[in-house]
Amino acid sequence: MNKKIGVLGCGWLGLPLAKSLVADKHTVFGTTTSDSKIGVLQKANIIAYTIGLTENGIEGQIENFLGELDVLIINVPPRLRSAPKESFIKKMQHLYDAIKNTELARIIFISSTSVYGDIDGLVTEDSPTRPNTESGRQLLAAENIFLNDRALNTTIIRFGGLIGPSRHPVTHLAGKTELTNGNDPVNLIHLYDCIGIIKMVLNGNWENKLINGVYPHHPTKEAYYTSEAIKRGLLPPSYIKNSKKIGNKSIESKYLNVKIYPYNTSIVS
Repeated sequence: MNKKIGVLGCGWLGLPLAKSLVADKHTVFGTTTSDSKIGVLQKANIIAYTIGLTENGIEGQIENFLGELDVLIINVPPRLRSAPKESFIKKMQHLYDAIKNTELARIIFISSTSVYGDIDGLVTEDSPTRPNTESGRQLLAAENIFLNDRALNTTIIRFGGLIGPSRHPVTHLAGKTELTNGNDPVNLIHLYDCIGIIKMVLNGNWENKLINGVYPHHPTKEAYYTSEAIKRGLLPPSYIKNSKKIGNKSIESKYLNVKIYPYNTSIVS
């Protein structure tokens, strides 16, 4: 069934997601923070808006963007490492207030497994959240802004480390030496699998649920990044043997399995 879907944040994940939804015959509304990108969205048959979220309010025609949507996908990273650092919580509170001025009731909020912090062992959706970074803390608070309103149908998707076209951590690790925690498992997810999981949520009943989106294979960092470097013709990183262990977190999902991942994009292939 055709839906009117809003993608707030048409960046690395949001733009290919929006294009995929257009291909599925949905009416897709997308946002960018730059007027120069409007043409890119329009060329992809996305109804484009320039919207900027700030801690002081929302810039752009947010009422028009939200007004006709059946579903809103919130895909806005905190970006607390860049300057100026604005409160992500305040931005999401402004967005929540704008949503409450409309009839929109279905929300998919893209979050991160950083909300779990440095927990050892197996982590599922039932595990406690102990974020140890400012980004993780603000993401968790933002999740709760929407989850705590039971008048909204909210699904939180916590993705692991994002990999895909033009994005892979091995490019930053190649050639580095004396790295620690080489025996820790990787917790990654491919762009195409992210899109597949979001579509699964769109087509199902996931009201007020939390979902971990991490590929279910967890090779060690040393094995995985060595293999990925060699594939790309890069110098593999080297790890300190028997270095002090900081974390051994392996993230799984109660709801997803390999069959869910539509492209079966193995991170070790």
